[in-house]
Amino acid sequence: MKLAAGIDIGAAATKAAVLDPSGRLLGGAVLRTGVDFALAGARALDEALAQAGARPEELTAVFACGYGRKNLPLASETRTEIAAHAAAAYHFFPRALTVIDIGGQDNKIIKVNAQGQRLDFKMNRKCAAGTGAFLEEMALRLDLPLESMDSLARQAEDEARLGAFCTVFTATEVLGKIREGAPLSALVKGLFRSVIKRVLEMDSIEGAVVMTGGVVAHNPYLVEMMAQELGREVLTPPQPQLAGAIGVALIALRSHEPAR
Repeated sequence: MKLAAGIDIGAAATKAAVLDPSGRLLGGAVLRTGVDFALAGARALDEALAQAGARPEELTAVFACGYGRKNLPLASETRTEIAAHAAAAYHFFPRALTVIDIGGQDNKIIKVNAQGQRLDFKMNRKCAAGTGAFLEEMALRLDLPLESMDSLARQAEDEARLGAFCTVFTATEVLGKIREGAPLSALVKGLFRSVIKRVLEMDSIEGAVVMTGGVVAHNPYLVEMMAQELGREVLTPPQPQLAGAIGVALIALRSHEPAR
């Protein structure tokens, strides 16, 4: 049985996925990227293969996507994160979709038709507001463990209204709210709302909605808040942080299907 692997080298985290010929996930890994993209990719692939109980020689193809995709010699081909996240979302939810990927350094909105073809995409402005880096910076300013933000936002009885569009200005605004005595939980929920606002200003959200990315994986309350904002269900694939790696592995599988 020939397998395919996908490696998504992001600015913050590197993800790898090993799939069987039917597209079933056999093994996955998430590691910090660091400064050596090739090493991060190789380590993530080794970990995903170990989880899958597979050997490197069983791989028919290894494709890469993400920020560092061109720095990975072990990948035979590369694709964009846009293509990878679209492929993963459509694999799990085969219908017309709007895919929202919230990453460490950027956000993407991808439109996919009922046949799985990409129609359009938008990326956020160069500013990191509304991304994972924004939440990391705010957690640092609030002296909070990043992993505690989701549970704090859920506990909020109120929500701090934040109007700034920039990470630096938001930090100043948050300090002002602290001086006013705003509860920590209300501040965190306000920060989550800021992420959602930054996403929704990027493009219209049509049809079924799927959210992917590490920020979504670690903060599922964001998905619930987005659903409330939109007034309809928001879907997430299994292990949303692996969506890029799974998607590019699916593309690798398709590219190595025998001609009919």
